Amino acid sequence: MGDLYLNFPTHAKYRNYKRSLDISTAVSSMQYDVAGVTYKREYLASYTDSVIIIRLTASKPASISLNVNLTTPHQKYAISQGQNKLILSGVTETHERQSGKVRFNTQVKPLVTGGKLMLQDGVYAIRKADEVILYVSMATNFTDYKTLGEDEDAKADRLLTRAFGKDYAAMKERHTAFYQHYFNRVSLDLGRTAQADKPTDRRVREFATTFDPALAALYFQFGRYLLISSSLPGGQPATLQGIWNEQILPSWDSKYTVNINTEMNYWPSENCNLTELNEPLFRMIREVSETGAESARLMYGARGWVLHHNTDIWRVTGGIDRAQSGMWPMGGVWLSKHLWDHYLYTGDKAFLAQYFPILQNAARFLVDYLVKEPENGWLVVCPSNSPENSPAGKGASTVAGCTMDNLLTWDLFHSVIKATDILLADQKKRRHPDRLFADTLKALLSQLPPLQIGQYGQLQEWMHDWDNPEDKHRHVSHLYGLHPSNLLSPYRSPELVAAAKTSLIHRGDPSTGWSMAWKINLWARLLDGDHAYKLLTDQLSLVTNEAKKGGTYSNLFDAHPPFQIDGN
Repeated sequence: MGDLYLNFPTHAKYRNYKRSLDISTAVSSMQYDVAGVTYKREYLASYTDSVIIIRLTASKPASISLNVNLTTPHQKYAISQGQNKLILSGVTETHERQSGKVRFNTQVKPLVTGGKLMLQDGVYAIRKADEVILYVSMATNFTDYKTLGEDEDAKADRLLTRAFGKDYAAMKERHTAFYQHYFNRVSLDLGRTAQADKPTDRRVREFATTFDPALAALYFQFGRYLLISSSLPGGQPATLQGIWNEQILPSWDSKYTVNINTEMNYWPSENCNLTELNEPLFRMIREVSETGAESARLMYGARGWVLHHNTDIWRVTGGIDRAQSGMWPMGGVWLSKHLWDHYLYTGDKAFLAQYFPILQNAARFLVDYLVKEPENGWLVVCPSNSPENSPAGKGASTVAGCTMDNLLTWDLFHSVIKATDILLADQKKRRHPDRLFADTLKALLSQLPPLQIGQYGQLQEWMHDWDNPEDKHRHVSHLYGLHPSNLLSPYRSPELVAAAKTSLIHRGDPSTGWSMAWKINLWARLLDGDHAYKLLTDQLSLVTNEAKKGGTYSNLFDAHPPFQIDGN
């Protein structure tokens, strides 16, 4: 929406500056010294009170003097004041010839102890205060992907009025208790060395050459912090940049790239005891199954629903961007795996029954979309691609029967078959429509292409033996069966796992941040902890201004680059 500026005209000569984020409490703080006075600030975004709260204190009374104002990069906006509030309102820009329709409203009101407060020409002037607490509320007219019906002005006013004047300590306690309800479920202690006392950027820079197990544990917990902060029930799912995008036109529009990145955001949700945080994702899956039914019908004449490689808050499901990424029709199939995984973790039959039609209809689309290829008679997904990659020397990315599509199809069909058996366990009618559909899937499974080992001993990415050992592409989609799926196992399928290892060696270690995070999991599945740790070291390498280097920024954000949270 915009930026809130705090301007301290007399603080140019500061000393002992320190800024921190306590991920055990979800409170950010900073402090510094000026002329013998220690100034402190605390920031928290309170879910329980629906406002951002900033508290300013000083070690000596009557020491806090600052100006406060709002700005925004949006072009259509107004800044006003009334009832001792500073208000920023506006509407989003025209984009790709579509007029902006989302209206927004931000309101700021300070509570000042001691000193003087003036509001003039859109600027608060606060002089010689003992303490200042800023309350910030925000709202838009967004209701859901079909509706812009909220009164953003009234909502922002209501939130600010409800929160203003509440005791800061009590608000902070409620905020922290709510956050810790999720965060404190998992602890990880790998030991501590003297490195833990250094600033975070130095720890990241030195991780490859010093032993800092606490940084690895911190990085793990930071990923949980990011998901808690950006995927609470009732909100939107975590985007590529979570809730931390600061641009109107960010990289990849800060949307949902569902050929790996959205799924990767939610890999920690079940096994790191954050199962409730899937609610926004599951709601999005339900919504794209609705819009995707239209895309399946209009684009392919197919039943069920389809989602290509990308969606957004409006739940678009058609192919977008270039063919190398946009022609992939398996996004809905991959997202459906999260529904089945949730059942496997929770055993919640009511949930399975609720989402079973979505699983069925994702499979129903594939039943209509699969075609028989002429060489072997296999049923393949076509047209498609191996996400964002192209076979070397072929001059095109659109293919038939790539390995990832085969594995996704196998996974989905089996989950629908198993879900049918679970939900119809007490149903004696053999010719129940759901059982008949499951029988159809069983028949089709036997006609899918097998996994193939190519001329270099690699697990083939393509139906034909087109892999190039020099291909260092960031996506390792053909290794989906090793992770995040568990179709391949060193114990059950050692030859295929050995081929997957060869493919992984060919891809190499250095890549984008999220790709290295995926490879860490893959090497762990290969039972090679040393190589997984080597990749963690690559991931925890400091990125400053490098344009092409994956790794970690000084605040622990994953570097694609630019920053994405999926690698965290």
